[in-house]
Amino acid sequence: MNPLLNTDALPAFRHLHADNILPAVEQVLSDNRQQLETLLTQAVFSWDNLITPLQQMDSRLSRVWSPVRHLNSVMNSESWRSQHDKCLSMMSSYHTELSQNKALYEAYKCLQQSADFETYSHAQKQCIVQALRDFELGGVALDADKKKRFKEIKELLSQLTNTFSQNVLDATNQWKKLITDKTELTGLPDYALDMLAQNAASKKKTGYLLGLDFPSFNAVMTYADNRSLRKEVYLGYVTRASEIKDKNADNKRFDNTEVIKDILEGRLLIAELLGFKNYAEVSIAKKMANSCDDVLNFLNELNDKSHAKALEEHQQLTSFAKDSDGLETLQAWDIGYYAEKLKNKTYQFSQQDLKPYFPAPTVIKGLFEIVNRLYDIDIKENNTVECWHDEVLFFDIFDANKQLRGQFYLDLYARDNKQGGAWMDDCVGRMKVADQLQTPVAYLVCNLTPPVGDKPALFDHNEVTTLFHEFGHGLHHMLTLVDEFDVAGINGVEWDAVELPSQFMENWCWQKDSLELISGHYESGEKIPEALFNKMLSAKNYRAASAMVRQLEFALFDFELYKNYATPGYQDVQQTLDEVRARVSVQPAVAENRFQNSFSHIFAGGYAAGYYSYKWAEVLSADAFSSFEENGIFDKKTGQKFLHNILEKGGSEPAALLFKNFRGREPDSAALLRHSGLK
Repeated sequence: MNPLLNTDALPAFRHLHADNILPAVEQVLSDNRQQLETLLTQAVFSWDNLITPLQQMDSRLSRVWSPVRHLNSVMNSESWRSQHDKCLSMMSSYHTELSQNKALYEAYKCLQQSADFETYSHAQKQCIVQALRDFELGGVALDADKKKRFKEIKELLSQLTNTFSQNVLDATNQWKKLITDKTELTGLPDYALDMLAQNAASKKKTGYLLGLDFPSFNAVMTYADNRSLRKEVYLGYVTRASEIKDKNADNKRFDNTEVIKDILEGRLLIAELLGFKNYAEVSIAKKMANSCDDVLNFLNELNDKSHAKALEEHQQLTSFAKDSDGLETLQAWDIGYYAEKLKNKTYQFSQQDLKPYFPAPTVIKGLFEIVNRLYDIDIKENNTVECWHDEVLFFDIFDANKQLRGQFYLDLYARDNKQGGAWMDDCVGRMKVADQLQTPVAYLVCNLTPPVGDKPALFDHNEVTTLFHEFGHGLHHMLTLVDEFDVAGINGVEWDAVELPSQFMENWCWQKDSLELISGHYESGEKIPEALFNKMLSAKNYRAASAMVRQLEFALFDFELYKNYATPGYQDVQQTLDEVRARVSVQPAVAENRFQNSFSHIFAGGYAAGYYSYKWAEVLSADAFSSFEENGIFDKKTGQKFLHNILEKGGSEPAALLFKNFRGREPDSAALLRHSGLK
């Protein structure tokens, strides 16, 4: 039997082969089409004879496609990629067919208008309301010719976004620089040198092998005294997947410049077919924000409150670099280096001071203890489950009644042929049919500093925060008690609210009582000393305004690009980015910077005209955490209230209502400004 079609069990990753993909996808799509045709012949529709089987069909397809999509991201190979890519148009075509199926749309409308609708649960009602909205956004009301055109564009976009992602991965992987003279790496801490030496040894080379994976890139940009090396690595990073050729990489064949234009054009055509003026309006139709103006006003207000402070921070850094090294002009490749030095001088504190106190096993154990105290759940490793790589771990989550609540894979470390960044994705979604419960399963993926030699992996505080962030997403997916697949976990949650649980979890990385749980020197077990903790806390909001405007630059570029693309006065992508930078950024970008060519969030991910969601949800998360500040960071009652009102509810009710149920009022941005040191 094709192992991909065994959807009653977890994926047999070590037994999957590229030639399994196409037959499995063809089979499940064929089965689903036949079943849908049969369902629509029924004379009278009900929840049980229409929605339940549709959700079972969706779940089966998800369980076949999920490991295919996942392995393409974390264990990319030519054979796997080839078969994955062959299926993209098939998957897109199927989903467009569903969204444009007029008979299915009418069946949903019959349910909404039936007498039974008022007897449905909140989750069931939300499934129907969201489905009707998605039908309309999927082109169900278009005439035949426009439906055909819509479908063609959607299929093309699925290929284009995949090409964008693959170009970024390939451009990142093929940039390498071998250094044999250790003096060129002066300033790098021992852990970084050991990591780079291990990279070289893994390729059977002698010396230190630099790449553009984040642990390697960040180490050079933060600590390398060699300014020309910082420049070389920086330019390699910001020219990835662009038309600019780097001497360490023949990256012209991975150029995303035209891909971006084609994606923008395709999304604009989709918007116009649906009767919208631009793609930003399409995006807003499924979010908490009510209008494009709401988003732009929100972002510009944050910029107004942070820009002057960011400029002051930049001027301070410029003066420091000049006083320290006589540097007349601060360049982009100098920012991280001098920011770290200035922090060290101001607070006698550096990220590397903390690394020995954050060995991976201690951080993970402490993280599990924190969520146990908050939500009364136990997490236990399960070493009987087949994983895709020797470094990957698997865990079970049990609730207070010792019932299995969720499961997850944990893939922590950077490696070749693995996409950069960090994310949570669903392997299995929760669903209950009759007495059969499908337990939710998540993939939690990071690109953290790997272990070197016999030492455990040692994280800096930013990496710990990244892990907590993704674990927050995972809890949202795994702790849901919603039984309807379409709105369980993160399904059906407005995209500008989906970051609430993830950013919320980051707060425990800054509290003394929680740091006691996640820290312990890898040799002695000693907790973070009081003096070091105080320095860390003092430096918490160091250059916070600069970090704020950096995120606002990304968010405004994204939103204005999709709102203004191809309108009168619009010139090109680079011009849009330059105009945003002129208003927001405090550090001029170098001419070679092609940041947009690797901005996967908005061109290959789910954040098109939605990157603002990080800041929008940060307002929610900061305000939510302020409740714990008032009652105690491990207050069981507050933890249970967050669990029951946010994590367990998934997309079963509007996010604004769920937040109000938890907090007792509308969200207030004061907590975000206070946490960021801007109020």
